[in-house]
Amino acid sequence: MTVLPATARSAGPQPPPAPLELPLELRPPPGFSAQVRQCFARRAHGYDQQALLQRAVAWRLAGLARDLPLPPGPCADLGAGSGLLSRALLQRCPDLRDRPPLQLDLCPELLARNPIAAASPGGPLPPSDLNDPLPPRLAGAALFVSSFALQWLERPAASLGHWCEQLAPGGWLLLALPVAGSFDAWHQAAAAAAVPFTGLPLPPAQELIAAAAPWLELRPPQRLRFSRHGCDGLDTLRLLAGLGATASRQPPLNAGQLRRLLRHWPSGASLRWEVLLLLGRRR
Repeated sequence: MTVLPATARSAGPQPPPAPLELPLELRPPPGFSAQVRQCFARRAHGYDQQALLQRAVAWRLAGLARDLPLPPGPCADLGAGSGLLSRALLQRCPDLRDRPPLQLDLCPELLARNPIAAASPGGPLPPSDLNDPLPPRLAGAALFVSSFALQWLERPAASLGHWCEQLAPGGWLLLALPVAGSFDAWHQAAAAAAVPFTGLPLPPAQELIAAAAPWLELRPPQRLRFSRHGCDGLDTLRLLAGLGATASRQPPLNAGQLRRLLRHWPSGASLRWEVLLLLGRRR
């Protein structure tokens, strides 16, 4: 995702804008996973204060997990970050306090702020790229939870299928992530301005449901819609930058493209998220 510069105003005729570039020491290394890690690392110190939607969704997921009959086996929070979801689970699900979820994440800076990871025997696990197969110790898991993480993977549907396969019979998957249909104002502005959409392409909900269905007895999926009113283009880009959610598979827009994008942002539009909640039990 593009990070907006502090000033993006036109003052009379100007030469063609040059692409906006980060200083060399701030440029992410090659590879999208590395870029995602570095973007979140830069904002790890303030993530919990910015992640209001993620906190609300974590609390809702924890409510769904409260009465799940878990079989024996490990539990894990996949893409745990600073531990918002697992903290909510341990508050609302007393049975999990005897086996708190293992905290897996690619970003050590977020894991360093995760009190559950810090309290694990032996300390936090090494950073884990969830594009890779899950560690062997998680085979036959009783519970996988994940919130606002799967969308950052290279092949979300394939990774979801792998997670489902690794559950023990009777084990549970509890998942939330934003899906296609989110950020509609940004998509409209990019199309109207004839510039690339540089946000993260989000997976369609039906594709994810289809990936989980062969493995899980799914409860009816939930599609939640969240809106933040009075959030124009500048507000949107600043909000995502504050979270560290700025990794993009597209080159950054140059200054002229950014100005066009903001001029074409729908007036009075809200920032909208479409969030899919999945809960299912391994057959």
